[in-house]
Amino acid sequence: MTPRIMGILNVTPDSFSDGGRHASARSAIDAGRRMHQEGAAIVDVGGESTRPGALPVPLEEELKRVMPVVEGLVAAGVPVSIDTMKARVMAEATAAGAVMINDVTALTHDPEALGIAAASGADIVLMHMKGRPATMQAAPQYANVVAEVRAFLDARVS
Repeated sequence: MTPRIMGILNVTPDSFSDGGRHASARSAIDAGRRMHQEGAAIVDVGGESTRPGALPVPLEEELKRVMPVVEGLVAAGVPVSIDTMKARVMAEATAAGAVMINDVTALTHDPEALGIAAASGADIVLMHMKGRPATMQAAPQYANVVAEVRAFLDARVS
């Protein structure tokens, strides 16, 4: 398997890495196209910050943030990943052409996520997070972090 570079494109006002940088869909699409031209094999579009302490974003707001960007990048021939924990966002983004779903909750947040992800045919990225963004730093205790995260991810793919 050959490693691939993923460009990260957050269309949020509060992301820890690039929050607020893209005030418009056009700005975000241009940035995603640049990432692809500069070597990113896929561009990951996220509309809800998952930084420690972040508050949830309503579904309609997340869709408003990500869908014009997903559609614009797909139209430009850029492979797109959707970074979301919401099944409806997964469904709409993959229907619009996103080829990967990146879920920080490993498809545990939304009861419909697993079915939507499976039906989409998209590649899936499962992540590990203790709690939710608003609480993930409250008590991140592990006896053996590598073993515990591995066990969690093994259980999710079984």
